[in-house]
Amino acid sequence: MKTSLIALGTVLSLTAPAYAEGADPAEGSADSTILVVGQQDTPITVVPRGLSVSLGQEEFDAVNALNVEDLMKYAPNFFVRKRFAGDDNAVVALRGANTIQSARTIVMVDGFVVSNFLGNRWDFPPKWNVVGPAEVRQFDIVYGPYSARYGGNSMGGVISVTTQEPKETGAYATAQTMIMPFKEYGFDQTFKGYSLEAGVNWKQKDGPWSVRISGRHFENTGQSMTYNLLSATTGTGTAVTGAYIDPRLATAVFGAASPVDVTQDQARLRIGYETAGGWQIDALGMIWLTTQDLTDPRSWLTNAANGAPVYQGRVSFGGRVWNATGLTMSKTRRTEYLAGLKLAGPAAGWDVSLNLSRYWIPKWETRTSRDYATGAALGQGTQSLVNAPGWYTADLTAERAFGRHKIAFGANANVYQTSTDSFGTANWDAATTPTYSTSTYGKTSLWGVWLEDAIDLGSIWVLTGGVRYDGWRAYDGGIAKVFSGARKDDRYPTRSDGSFSPKLSLQGTLTDALAVQISLGTAKRFPTVGELFQGRFDDISQAIDPQSFDPNLKAERSEDANLILRYRRGKVQTTVSLFYQNTKDAIFSFSGLNQFGTVITSYKNVDQVRQYGAELMVEAKDILVDGLDVDANLAWIDAKTVKNAANPAAEGVQFPRIPEWRSNGSIRYRVTGPVKASLGWRYASRPNSDLFGLVRGDAYGFQTEYFTVDTRLTWRLSQQLELGAGIDNLFNDQAYVSHPLPQRTFVLDLKAKW
Repeated sequence: MKTSLIALGTVLSLTAPAYAEGADPAEGSADSTILVVGQQDTPITVVPRGLSVSLGQEEFDAVNALNVEDLMKYAPNFFVRKRFAGDDNAVVALRGANTIQSARTIVMVDGFVVSNFLGNRWDFPPKWNVVGPAEVRQFDIVYGPYSARYGGNSMGGVISVTTQEPKETGAYATAQTMIMPFKEYGFDQTFKGYSLEAGVNWKQKDGPWSVRISGRHFENTGQSMTYNLLSATTGTGTAVTGAYIDPRLATAVFGAASPVDVTQDQARLRIGYETAGGWQIDALGMIWLTTQDLTDPRSWLTNAANGAPVYQGRVSFGGRVWNATGLTMSKTRRTEYLAGLKLAGPAAGWDVSLNLSRYWIPKWETRTSRDYATGAALGQGTQSLVNAPGWYTADLTAERAFGRHKIAFGANANVYQTSTDSFGTANWDAATTPTYSTSTYGKTSLWGVWLEDAIDLGSIWVLTGGVRYDGWRAYDGGIAKVFSGARKDDRYPTRSDGSFSPKLSLQGTLTDALAVQISLGTAKRFPTVGELFQGRFDDISQAIDPQSFDPNLKAERSEDANLILRYRRGKVQTTVSLFYQNTKDAIFSFSGLNQFGTVITSYKNVDQVRQYGAELMVEAKDILVDGLDVDANLAWIDAKTVKNAANPAAEGVQFPRIPEWRSNGSIRYRVTGPVKASLGWRYASRPNSDLFGLVRGDAYGFQTEYFTVDTRLTWRLSQQLELGAGIDNLFNDQAYVSHPLPQRTFVLDLKAKW
């Protein structure tokens, strides 16, 4: 039923009549060969080869943006795994890159890389909170690795966030609140949050200097991320009531992790200087403080004899004996910094740009109780200290036209490093008397050089060829553990590798109304620190367990192709995209038993994963009635494991966490001059939750279908003030990415600008 509704909406958009005959006047210009879905008033900030989407203020006005990543949520074949407002782990899924393949997308803010390539998992998302929602001018998304300018981490795509430039003196402020009534199992509670965001611009009159100072304070309580199920055991237990029997789950639900209390503070400073020679110099500094408390775990069990709450232990329920375990308390404190310098200008006839940045986390501490009883009594627990992880990045580009050729070349490099120490503590909350337990650490470095030539073939046809070489190294990796009262370290082998990646793209117009682009490319994504150096010590050999990591883990290698056709007629633009990707040695996390019966999780290569699909995008302006705009998209994806010699049972099975169908869209209507209304939707069919297609369900713990409808109404009260109100997930669809996604959420905001 849901699929039918989405398909019907897209078809209606397709068949909407065009009231003006002929092509758009811009079709005769050279820029018409750049195939961009979305806004085209401002140039796209990434190279638009392959499907390219650009989002601006018109699209942003239709979004209830609680966090900056929300601004993209209606983009084609796109999903952000955001579990609650303020979620640190909002991983992007483009096409067939799923929500735990975080290292397959490059994300930049004003040209500075904020992708967290310390791992490739749900907890290594981009650092979105470098910028607040009110500060964003433009979101640009390119799907696939079709430009030599970007390294192998662009296998999924590239996302560029551009903030507002301080072009004039002024200020802005936004106040926002969010309210989410939540009801599931033992929860019948309303979670609330708010944010305050403001900034000041200063532009020197008839001078070269500009300054932008901005900040945001955000607080919210998100729903519990984890439900706790009873596990079967033997013996006798306390008779209890209160567990919830859900036929979709293997055993009864008895409790839940604490709701997530999150507070975030961000401050940013941007200074610009324009030289007399045409150079623009920008410096950016950012600080981000996060506190996250989970100190209110829930158990719905009560002692059948006296009615007292039961949080853990052996219990008797439904005629059987169970263990009630897993409830803990924890607190996380994190401080993060970004410092960047960007220079752009002419040099010897070339347009040159240089970006240098450093991202680091000087404080990252998590304190966790051993169980519920020790949490409540301030008893034993663990302390995790991450020792200033982060990365350095550098990017140099030079471009120049020579007749029909536009030559571009450049170089980029990065270093990613991390180190974590774990301790046992006598008091989990105060982290008293810490006793050293284990350590993990490691580094990777990557450098690349590239060359592209865009050749003007005439008649608005452009052929672009490119080539890229990357050199990669993984080093200084190891783990440590205490044996007989002394720390012992064991090191991973140093690894190095390289890649050669050619690219080719042809784009132009077949008729005044029909444009085409064909893009081909290859990419090689090298393993991250987290994929290489994630093993465990074997207590018997007192060395790294060889089954807990793969010393021969290979880089992922993809071969990609994309065909795009764009047809414009009057007020309607229709874009069709056909894409293909063949990935060899795809990296995937496997779990199994070692020789001692211990469950081991390690990253292994899947021999071959293939995906192909089709995307349909329809954009209509002032359709049916003046002021009504529609953006609708529908995508079909076939992503399968083709070869897996280690376990052939996975072959021919849909790859995990990738749905067969996706649809996103937005309908916007200018009711009157100051009043705008919008309706948006997001849909995905149910994917597999595991590599073998055996784990499928529509409840907690599974990857489920979702269909959410969002509404928003804005009213410009004056030139300076705007009031907005909206509802996300209007029909209260209950969906899961293993964890429960947000239920119906009410949003109210007031924006001011001077």
